[in-house]
Amino acid sequence: MDPATSPGRPCRGQRRRPLRRGDQAAGAMTSRFTVLSLRPAGKQSLAAAQKAACGHYRWDGVLPTYTVLVEWPAVLDTPTGYWISNLPATTPLADLVRWAKMRWRIEHDYPELKHGLGLDHFEGRTWRGWHHHVTLVTAAQAFLTLRRLDPKAHTPA
Repeated sequence: MDPATSPGRPCRGQRRRPLRRGDQAAGAMTSRFTVLSLRPAGKQSLAAAQKAACGHYRWDGVLPTYTVLVEWPAVLDTPTGYWISNLPATTPLADLVRWAKMRWRIEHDYPELKHGLGLDHFEGRTWRGWHHHVTLVTAAQAFLTLRRLDPKAHTPA
């Protein structure tokens, strides 16, 4: 049986990884993850492999291997998340989990960019004007992020 799809069975090589800091009452959020390797099949995969080898006659006939990260919380019978990557199988599990869960951070930052910093306030018509606006909003977001991450500076009384 495939450990990634068999209900109620833990994955081989499965490790528990922290996802992000939760509130103080709940503590760190954790889940179980495992890494699998696969070779996708189908016409699109075949065409992509041949194109990457610069043509049908230079292709060695072997489809590329992809890395699959599987999230399987301990309290559930089936996995809840799958991420396919073309990173090598030697990529550390901690890095794969961090990159897969980075989407949460992006989804959290977008409303802040849009509503708090005015990303959606541009009403100009030129590429240069839009680019200028987005650059300033991004710089403001970077400044606020650095301020949030720095410890509070001591001020004289």
